[in-house]
Amino acid sequence: MKLVVLGAGESGVGTAILGKQKGYEVFVSDKGTIAKKYKEVLLNNDISFEEGNHTGSKIFDADVVMKSPGIPDKASLVVALNEKKIPVISEIEFASKYTEGLIVGITGSNGKTTTTMLVNHILKKGNINVGMGGNIGESFAQQVAENSFDVHVLELSSFQLDGIVNFAPHIAILTNITPDHLDRYEYQFENYINSKFRITENQTENDFLIYDYDDEVISNWLKNNKVKATLLPFSLETELEQGVYLKNNNIIIKYKTEEKIMNKSTLVLKGKHNTKNAMAAAMAASLLKVRKDTIRESLEDFEGAEHRLEAVLKINGVQYINDSKATNVNATYYALESMKAPTVWIVGGVDKGNDYLDLMPLVREKVKAIICLGVDNQKIVQTFYNVVDLIVETAGAEEAVKVAYKVAEKGDAVLLSPACASFDLFENYEDRGNQFKKAVREL
Repeated sequence: MKLVVLGAGESGVGTAILGKQKGYEVFVSDKGTIAKKYKEVLLNNDISFEEGNHTGSKIFDADVVMKSPGIPDKASLVVALNEKKIPVISEIEFASKYTEGLIVGITGSNGKTTTTMLVNHILKKGNINVGMGGNIGESFAQQVAENSFDVHVLELSSFQLDGIVNFAPHIAILTNITPDHLDRYEYQFENYINSKFRITENQTENDFLIYDYDDEVISNWLKNNKVKATLLPFSLETELEQGVYLKNNNIIIKYKTEEKIMNKSTLVLKGKHNTKNAMAAAMAASLLKVRKDTIRESLEDFEGAEHRLEAVLKINGVQYINDSKATNVNATYYALESMKAPTVWIVGGVDKGNDYLDLMPLVREKVKAIICLGVDNQKIVQTFYNVVDLIVETAGAEEAVKVAYKVAEKGDAVLLSPACASFDLFENYEDRGNQFKKAVREL
């Protein structure tokens, strides 16, 4: 059997290692340059590869192709593979066949990284042999090849779910659905929604779908579509017959029995969205028989994700906050919603079809100045020029931070929450966040 891997990043190289271990003849093809660390892994494992181009003759004799999530379905090579009826799957589809471990799969437009890290943190504290992967950390395929975890906690992007056939997590979590990545879905929100719901399409009645009851997009889809899994919603607004809800500010889990987990005021992560992330994680951990005291302790001592509302430094009474991971409007909405101080907001990058009007009430209420950080900031300027007195365009993290330093006064906050992808000026959102933090430390 021949396995061809398109893209030699984390998921590609992990799949190649697992494929070789399982007896496939493996060939890795990357159109770009393969990073040094991944090239070394391929060489050490004696896996044949090419970089800088895709050689058709070496690809079209594959029995199965694993494509990296970054390669769109419309890419000519993928179209050609489909025409030749060669199966094109994602890493999670390939790797899930080879693990005995239970899978907790987590998707959604926002909150999936934090929720994934929360579930992993709680299960570790509960002494469960757990591995975390997918869209975060080490590749799932490599973990399957090198460890035998009892539970895999996987952050799943819609792109990874687009490439599944039989993949079915025992527990699926859907945090929320808001327009994102529409450039990959013909600018049809419906296509993106369906993509997210693929997380539950192969689940059975013995599996669970944990989801946001307050999210209209999710609720409407569930009204019109059948799901086999047991539904366990979470809500901040409604007392539920089954699921997770608030009663007198206490987080209550109700499934078979009813248990009070904790008061939401003691959650270490603040903001409504984080209460929801905590509820989803608590429900998943409870299904996996983690004691409620362990769940409570874990939610009280969790340290958040880097680049997600990360407090960097306080300088002259001004708090600098790195939320570089906010690559869409909804993520920035959460960030602005959680701001208590007058805010100097650094925003901009590669716009994925954003509608900034959703942010208008929060910008009116909280933002005193906007600093644009992107090659093309026209849409941001047009949206907010009537609302915010000062809008400045900058061409890099260092300049943006210096301007913010001049504008901000004691008691203010400077928030990097770009609402956009980062590929115009930076390698990725981590690079953007790290450059921001470095510039703040050098003030």
